[in-house]
Amino acid sequence: MRKLQSAHGGRDPGAVYNGRQEKDDTLRLALAVGENLQNNGIDVEYTRTTDVYETPYEKAMEANEAGVDLFISIHRNSFPSDNTAFGVESLVYDLSGLKYEIAESVNQQLEAVGFRNLGVKARPNLVVLKRTKMPAVLIEVGFINSDVDNRLFDENFNDIALAISDGILDVLRDNSLISESETDPGSDTEHAPDLKPEPEYRVQAGAFRNRMYAERLLGELLEQDYPAYIDDSGAYARVQVGRYTDMNQAVAMERRLKRDGYQTVLLKQ
Repeated sequence: MRKLQSAHGGRDPGAVYNGRQEKDDTLRLALAVGENLQNNGIDVEYTRTTDVYETPYEKAMEANEAGVDLFISIHRNSFPSDNTAFGVESLVYDLSGLKYEIAESVNQQLEAVGFRNLGVKARPNLVVLKRTKMPAVLIEVGFINSDVDNRLFDENFNDIALAISDGILDVLRDNSLISESETDPGSDTEHAPDLKPEPEYRVQAGAFRNRMYAERLLGELLEQDYPAYIDDSGAYARVQVGRYTDMNQAVAMERRLKRDGYQTVLLKQ
């Protein structure tokens, strides 16, 4: 069971910019992420589904009492001066364990959507990270007083929700906390063989809602003799390079792409 918290609510609007309120963005996004997780067979609880206020301590206690095994808190960031800072970052109690893996995975997925990746930071004094008994991650989905981030948020909302849920699911699968069949309600596992398929590694160089941008990047990579292609299996066009059963080969390709100036994500299929 996973607990999703949308920041602020009720009398607490959170960060505000040009009439835009953090509490509205986070509630809408938390509900969309939760729906994606539920569609993948995950049991989800919410700290709020309407515009009500609870203290961070109350939200942490609710999660503890419900006995959930993961707590995700969704926020929008803010900076003292408008249109100065932009990007996504995730906060955890300390830089270790499952929470850190999930935070890194979510950041990478959001970077693929188009956000600047500001990394994962330890914030041991935040109530929802300190008082929760289960792994907890606080995700700052762009700066609410950045026009660049707000444009990304509005134009790629579904992709952002999918990126967060995919980032969570990938780590849970990699740690064998859920199985592929558990997140695929339509699969028939009654006669499934015991042998697991060999994992495949790919290097992702970009993900775009507009396929034109994906094709442009694809052409650029092919001109440099990269074994690139477009994966259309998800909600957006993902430009990927190579299919490797040897993770070391995938890592070497990722390093080569980074040396050539590309932002990459290493994916395990």
